[in-house]
Order: sequence, then structure tokens, then C-alpha cells
Amino acid sequence: MAHINKPVPRIDQFISLNEPTIGTAYSKDIYPQNANLPELFKPLTLRGVTFNNRIFVSPMCQYSSDNGHATDWHFVHIGGYATRGLGAICMEATAVVPEGRISPQDAGLWTDSQMAPLKRIVAFAHSQGAKIGVQLAHAGRKASTYAPWVHADMAKTWKAPTYVAGKDEGGWPDHVYAPSEIQFSDQYPKPNALTEQQIADLTDAFVKAAERCKEIGFDFIEVHAAHGYLQHEFTSPLSNTRTDQYGGSLENRLRFPLQVTKKLRAAWDKPLFIRISATDWAEGPEKDPATGEWKQWGIEQSTIYVGELKKLGVDLIDCSSGGNWVQQKITVGPGYQVPFAEALKKAHPDIPIGAVGLITEPEQAESYLKEGKADAVFLARELIRNPHWAIHAAQKLGVAVKPANQYERGWADVLTPARPGESSHRRAEEQGTGKEHFEQKKSSPL
Repeated sequence: MAHINKPVPRIDQFISLNEPTIGTAYSKDIYPQNANLPELFKPLTLRGVTFNNRIFVSPMCQYSSDNGHATDWHFVHIGGYATRGLGAICMEATAVVPEGRISPQDAGLWTDSQMAPLKRIVAFAHSQGAKIGVQLAHAGRKASTYAPWVHADMAKTWKAPTYVAGKDEGGWPDHVYAPSEIQFSDQYPKPNALTEQQIADLTDAFVKAAERCKEIGFDFIEVHAAHGYLQHEFTSPLSNTRTDQYGGSLENRLRFPLQVTKKLRAAWDKPLFIRISATDWAEGPEKDPATGEWKQWGIEQSTIYVGELKKLGVDLIDCSSGGNWVQQKITVGPGYQVPFAEALKKAHPDIPIGAVGLITEPEQAESYLKEGKADAVFLARELIRNPHWAIHAAQKLGVAVKPANQYERGWADVLTPARPGESSHRRAEEQGTGKEHFEQKKSSPL
């Protein structure tokens, strides 16, 4: 039997093949500690696509694209997650039309030339066994704005007087569109109300972007219907005061996002996720108790919305909140948005729900899944701090999962079969690396 460093097949360069794929829990026959897997490390299969575990990478805007084209920054950023065992990687908000970008440096998928750099990223992710998708988006009234570090620095030594990116800065402040002519704030562009024809054109733009996703090879698509961007703006009475078929009643306010979802479902046969904001976090009740009028967006309407999305064949709801009301007041703490995911899961137990929001500890994340509050967790900032979070979680939860071949020696305690009464520290000391064991055997007088 030949002993070789196996390459990934059917690619144009040597990349070491990981068997099993990175982030997969090993068989209990090899690792007895895996007899009862934590929920985080149980595979999840949606529409024929199997995710190795339930730890998903949230879309993270990088504000680093070149006229909507991904760059080497994205290759390194996403490639790093592809080598570290996350169950799914969702690339950042990617605009379906140029004026749908948040900033001039946002990602896009409105033209064929934007496919090539994404194909390179997806091909590398697949070489590592990772599942990768993209978040299709339109920023609505929050478009043509600065990247965060352009608006202000974290040290608070300076701050721009506005969020608006002007024409001389690559922006398009006169061509910002929303359901209604309502600014997010006086520091944001004043939007133009979309015509019904423009709404139809935007629906088609989402479908065209999905067609490009097929050629690129993405494993799933997520639609951004949260955080005060266009689809969220249509759903909320705070940002949608239209009097036509797209405004007024809840049915009308849901019409545009549901139209997009229906057409995407018809065009895309792989998993389809929708990210929603479960509430606007605005003052007062969601519904006027006296008149029954909806006053703001909240969990009651979100529950109805998810029911409609489920009917259309959506495979997972990524449950976030906020972003549509500039005066929102949120009490932030560990898992502060998980109650919304839990409410949706309780109302719709037959559709997978993803939870987000200051999920930092493996035991914390595991508890949400074990208690039935969600089916997966989406992490962002914690993964910025610790890209190896999935393997770290395995270590904390006592499960053996596959790291990348090149990183295995850093996780020796994760990769040693448990024996009764033995600590992981002791196992790590004994294991070392395969090369070290080989050298010890060669030099041993026995």
C-alpha cells in the first residue's frame, strides 16, 4: 500500500486532501468520546446538502471590493474560514444592482465579470470540504454610505459629519431607493420611492444574481431581509408608508420580499436561507391595542412572515433583529437575540432556525441547540477573534473533530482517543505528532 500525501482531485494545484473533511466529527469507533455527539457537531442536511456541523459563519461586510468584484482580501478572509472546520460559510451582503450596495466598496453580483474571483474562492472552499454560500442583498435607503472606518475611527479621534458617500467619493446619493421617501436619519441619503416597475426589475435582478450563483458553484443562498435594508424596509410600517399594493396592510408589506423569495425558489434548487430582523426595537407596542393597527415591525408579524416563507420552500431562517429605526435601544448581552429565534422555533418547529447575537462560548451555543431554541448558530465577531472557534468548541465539549491536516499538531488533545480517568492534557502530552512517534520508535533499543 502506497503512503502518499493525497491531493484534492480535479484541481489545478496540489492541495492536501482532508479525510474526513475538516470539521467532521470522527466515528465513535475511533474516538469513544464521540458516542454522544453534542448538538453543535451533528450534521445538518438541507435539500440534499449536508453541513458537517451547526456552526455557521455569518455574512460579514468587508468593504473591500473593487467595483463589486471580490479581491485577494476576500480570498484570504473566506479561505481562512474554509480551513477551520465551520459548518457553513456565508459570504457578505452582495448587491444585486450597483445602487444596492451599502458602500462604494461593497460586494456585487450584477454583472458576469464579478463571477471569476468568486469562483476562485468557492473552488478553494470546496477543496477543503467546506460548504459556502452568499448573501444576496439590496441596501435600500441605507445605500451610498461610508465604510465604518471611513465614517469614524474606533479610537474616536475623528468622525465624519455625515454617513453619505458623495459622487466625488464613489457614491450615488441621488439614486438611493426605498419603499418610501423616508430617510433612515438626517445623516443618511434621502431616498426615492421605488415605482412598481422598478420593484419588478429588482425582483428580476435577484433571480439573475441567483443564476450567476449556479455557475459560480455556491452551495446555498441567503437573502438579506434584515437590518433595515430594502426587504426589511418593505415589511416595516416605520419605513413603508406606500398606498399601493406594496404598502399598508401586512399582506401588502410582505408582497415584495415574498415575490423575490418565490422567484428565487423557482430558480434555485439548493438550500435557500432568509435572514430577517425579528423586531425594529422601536418604542411602544408592535400593534395598537385599541385599533389593531401595526405600529412597528415585531415578533408577531415575523412569525406570520416565517409561516409564509415556509410555504414557499425556504430551508432555514437566520434570525437577527434591529437596524431599521435609528433610535433603537437594545439591551445587549450574551445571546440577546436568541429569544426571537426561540419564539420562531416554537411557532414553526418544522423549519430550521439559526440564532445570532453575542454567542461566544461553546457551552452557551450548545445549550441553545440542546434546549430546542435553534438548529444552528451564526457567529461573526467571535470568529474574527478566533477563526479556530469550531475546533476550540470541540475541545471544550470533549468531542473529536477533524482539523486541517496542516493544523492537526495544534489540536493534539482533541485528536487523542479518550480512556477512562484520563485528562485531555495528559493525552496531549502523550500523543505529540506522528513524525515524533516515528522518530522515537526508530531510536528505541527495543
